[in-house]
Amino acid sequence: MITAIINQADCLYIITLSLSFHNPKEIKMELFNKELKDTDIQVRFSFPSRSLQYLDFAGEFFVDLKVKDSSGKLRVIRCRKRDGDYNKPWLSKGWLQFVADYGLRVGDMVVLLREDDHRLGSQFRIEAKRKIILFGEEAWGDVPRAN
Repeated sequence: MITAIINQADCLYIITLSLSFHNPKEIKMELFNKELKDTDIQVRFSFPSRSLQYLDFAGEFFVDLKVKDSSGKLRVIRCRKRDGDYNKPWLSKGWLQFVADYGLRVGDMVVLLREDDHRLGSQFRIEAKRKIILFGEEAWGDVPRAN
């Protein structure tokens, strides 16, 4: 971890940079990201159909995803898809607990990544982001677990 203290124009900035080295064979791929709407935080989280290609439904209309969250906790979140030509997927069972645990609200962003963690037995990683203003610019920062 590197910390820098910058005093510029009577403003004190403290910047912390955390570096981590991962296994080069570990592949992370973003499946989707989405800014949350009211329905996403109160009922269910729907996401783009193009992401279905990365999920194995094995002929069913739901699959239980083993997902690692930002705090390293293994979660099981059920993903469902509609029957018929329009296969719009959504997260149901386990999703609202994730929303509560991270205190998510409308305008926050959720990112789902493909990431195998053989130790935990997960295949995906879910991250929560919130808009912040950093040096006068809008950016997305990680949302820490609230509960």
